[in-house]
Amino acid sequence: MQIDAHQHFWHPGRGDYGWMPKDDPILSRPYAPAELWPQMQAAGVEATVLVQAAPTVNETEYMLGLADAAPWVRGVVGWVDFENPSEAATLRRLAGHPKFKGVRPMIQDLPDDGWMHRADVQWAYRALMDNDLTFDALGFPRHLGHFLALLKRYPAMRVVVDHCMKPQIHGHPTGFDHWAEGMRRIAGETGAFCKFSALITESGPGWTAEDLQPYADHVIAVFGAERVMWGSDWPVCRLRGEYADWRGAALALTAHLPQADRAQIFGGTARRFYRL
Repeated sequence: MQIDAHQHFWHPGRGDYGWMPKDDPILSRPYAPAELWPQMQAAGVEATVLVQAAPTVNETEYMLGLADAAPWVRGVVGWVDFENPSEAATLRRLAGHPKFKGVRPMIQDLPDDGWMHRADVQWAYRALMDNDLTFDALGFPRHLGHFLALLKRYPAMRVVVDHCMKPQIHGHPTGFDHWAEGMRRIAGETGAFCKFSALITESGPGWTAEDLQPYADHVIAVFGAERVMWGSDWPVCRLRGEYADWRGAALALTAHLPQADRAQIFGGTARRFYRL
């Protein structure tokens, strides 16, 4: 099965997407299953994991409703308030939904890079493990050391690094070594997985597969195909290309790998990690 391990649906009229630019011609409009499904079919992708885009439980409920109506949405990664320990009950309730797989705090948007280490949020990591749920690690290269420390503190937590930790490909060529070393340490010293996604978004206009090849090669080399999963990051990817553009680039970036490795990256890894 070919799986897209990371995509979004949203409706700006819901009012809880604080990160969304106003009047952006690409982002500031609704995205729903009926728009994505034909593109998935054209690309041979059979299932997806739907990921949160707003820091509210209401959006998580909205996504679960969409997933209930779309059989090909096999999993949902939602959100709970890590700063509110009473949300442990909400997490237990959500875990009862067969398509609810885990959570993603929007760490990249927080002013405190070390927020994840605060004493008042530690209950959430324990609750994820107690409920056998996953943690999507969303951040930038500056968060690599913080995530490494967190993952080593909770080795039993099922973690996937979102978007290759967003290497700043466009205009930051000197940042490769810092990013590469941080990713190597997370891969080697923890059991985390990695989403092979968003590389075109972190690149500049006019990107080419050649621009992305060193980043793709490094992630696959240090994590191994069995811990790497492809995601479209649709519709955010539309800032740099359409669904088919990134899908085609990802296939080209992995064309040299054995078929067994490609099968893991484009489906098997996501299926195992999220237990789809």
